Amino acid sequence: MDNDLILVDKNQGVATVTMNRPDALNALSGELRQAIVETFHHLRDDAETEVIILTGAGRAFTVGLDLKELGGEVVPSKEDAIKDTDVGKAVAQVGKPVIGAVNGFAITGGFEIALMCDFIIASTNARFADTHARVGVVPGWGLSQRLPRLIGINRAKELSLTGNFLDAETARDWGLVNRVVSDEALLPTCQQLAMDITSTEPVTRGEIRRIMDEGWHATLAEGMNIEKTANRAHDKSQRPAEQVAGRRQQIQDRGRRQSD
Repeated sequence: MDNDLILVDKNQGVATVTMNRPDALNALSGELRQAIVETFHHLRDDAETEVIILTGAGRAFTVGLDLKELGGEVVPSKEDAIKDTDVGKAVAQVGKPVIGAVNGFAITGGFEIALMCDFIIASTNARFADTHARVGVVPGWGLSQRLPRLIGINRAKELSLTGNFLDAETARDWGLVNRVVSDEALLPTCQQLAMDITSTEPVTRGEIRRIMDEGWHATLAEGMNIEKTANRAHDKSQRPAEQVAGRRQQIQDRGRRQSD
């Protein structure tokens, strides 16, 4: 399902999706946005794909919407064929963990796409910036709501009101990204984490992800009720005691390996 704008590599349940407009720093033209949507719809329905890694080709993750296209300097090609460019909806509804492998610039709309991922691993070359206020566009893909919840409202205001860049190490220190690795180690690190995810029990994993996301939009008390309801329903349907007994040795062996 590869095309010129999106590359997809599948391996052992992990799909690595690469935005592929490196000469334009992966700017989100209408065609690229539609390609992302179509790719995520395909992966949503692909039973073999359990985890998705999202990254960019070249020096950027993505620098956001194609400003030349928005400003009328470039006429979108195949404009009549572009039907669905709601990237946020496509990522949110994929129903599978998405790891953001931020390899370079993640600016404005690109920053928003990174924030749609379940968690972010950044290379030392990663740079984040919210330039909505400089461009004259109000965020529409969730940045104004997600960013303060991740790094605190004061830091989020600093980034969004100044449009200043944030380096990878500071992003890690602020809790925006989970870890910072070399450029060469970025995809191998994400692939190992993805394989760790695929080694867990699929139904339980999906339910934990669901209740985390649902609880994130609720109060703590509401979130506790969400968890309790899910716990009871899962106990009835999955026979967790039998599952735990069967996996006990596997869990112990894994613990020993990670302690070495």
